[in-house]
Amino acid sequence: MSRLIATFFYVGYLRPASGTWGSAAALPVAWALHFYLGSWAVALGAVVAFLIGWWATIHDTADSEDHDPSHIVIDEVAGQWIAVLPVVYGADMMGVLSLDLYPGWIAAFLLFRLFDVWKPGPIGAADRRGDPLGVMLDDVIAGVFAAVVVIALAAVAHLGFM
Repeated sequence: MSRLIATFFYVGYLRPASGTWGSAAALPVAWALHFYLGSWAVALGAVVAFLIGWWATIHDTADSEDHDPSHIVIDEVAGQWIAVLPVVYGADMMGVLSLDLYPGWIAAFLLFRLFDVWKPGPIGAADRRGDPLGVMLDDVIAGVFAAVVVIALAAVAHLGFM
């Protein structure tokens, strides 16, 4: 069960760039959670993905020298759902379908991947922990960074700062 969760239903075995595949696979699930249940479900999903991802990562790396194997992508799922939260919440607030805000989905995906790969500041510090919590935390923090930039970009686009 831990391998199924850690790999997000085996998406983590796709190559190359398993983290990108994990982030991409997270998007339609986030859309479905939002479409059927609302933005609160995406937020709750991110929390649940973090908690069960942490558990799965502990079990999946228990007998391994590699503290963050590339097949573990549940951390990307949690982070990507955090990154897309401003988009789905914005859709709820505006009373539109979330896909109407497709530039936000694209920005959330690209920014999350940028911060996850680049690992500036606290993202890199979390990654350097070298333990299952660090595996999960670096992506959560990358998701928060991406969400903040998505909000800033939405303000620029919708308030006419350009």
